[in-house]
Amino acid sequence: MTLAPKSRTKPALASIMERMQALAAADLAEVERLLAERAASPVSVIPDLSAYIISAGGKRLRPLITLISANAVGRANAATHALAAAVEFIHTATLLHDDVVDESDLRRGKPAAKAVWGNKASILVGDFLFARAFNLLVETNSLTILNRLATASTVIAEGEVRQLAAMQTRDLPTEEYLAIVEAKTGALFEAAAETGALSAGAPAHADALASYGKNLGLAFQIIDDVLDYGGTTSVIGKSVGDDFREGKVTLPVIIARRRGSDEDRAFWDRALNPATPEDSDLAHAVHLIRATGAAEATVQEAEAYAALAKGALRGLPASPYREALEDLADFCVSRAY
Repeated sequence: MTLAPKSRTKPALASIMERMQALAAADLAEVERLLAERAASPVSVIPDLSAYIISAGGKRLRPLITLISANAVGRANAATHALAAAVEFIHTATLLHDDVVDESDLRRGKPAAKAVWGNKASILVGDFLFARAFNLLVETNSLTILNRLATASTVIAEGEVRQLAAMQTRDLPTEEYLAIVEAKTGALFEAAAETGALSAGAPAHADALASYGKNLGLAFQIIDDVLDYGGTTSVIGKSVGDDFREGKVTLPVIIARRRGSDEDRAFWDRALNPATPEDSDLAHAVHLIRATGAAEATVQEAEAYAALAKGALRGLPASPYREALEDLADFCVSRAY
């Protein structure tokens, strides 16, 4: 399903990612080696489960942000590689934990790890990957980088708990929604970009890249949230409608609820209660989000954050790496086209 207006031109999404991966090919190969090496363990379920979710891979978006940020302001090195692998391990660990908390059955189009190995193994292997991440961060020989990623991990956990608490609030303020998104997604994007600069010995550019990463993360998550009401599993990496079935109040719901009638608000209040679902609820929710213009308004919000991300890069030297970061901001939003 297309969420944005048909008049918009769909960028070559695959070519954007292919160009980023080509720019960082040698660095990315070293990160892949580290991921395989550090996921090893004599306890067989750990490498089996780790390989299952890590090999599913996605686009290695967060490590690419680290690698390309480093090369945009200096040169990626061994510390950058360790940092990028750590960022991916942290992300993967949060996915394992999230799938248990959210009771998700699919991850990146495959059965979630918890559906194969069970909840307990998923949580414990997630803990293992967190520990491996911090082993790698120690190898950067930078307390600043270690502290930055430790802080980001704390913020991510706070964001997930904050979202859990917000599920009891049907009229969630937009500001609270954005605070949750900034914590649970923006924090790791921000740290990945900022510490990429630090690892390359370019602290003067760290703040700009931190701003880039934070706003990129907001744009990325906002698009994920609207795709829950009209995307595909291959794009968002989870079952379409998962957020709705779990009762999560996201930006398209906030806007549709605010713009809708009293009858519409009564629908949202009932349908987002996991105790009172009906088979036709998701289809009607998608209808309301489209009919009220909430889908388009949500995409426009993401576009605003993508523009802020690109604006933060103006002080960086011109290079193919800076262009790749700019294109990535477009890519994040264009998934909705």
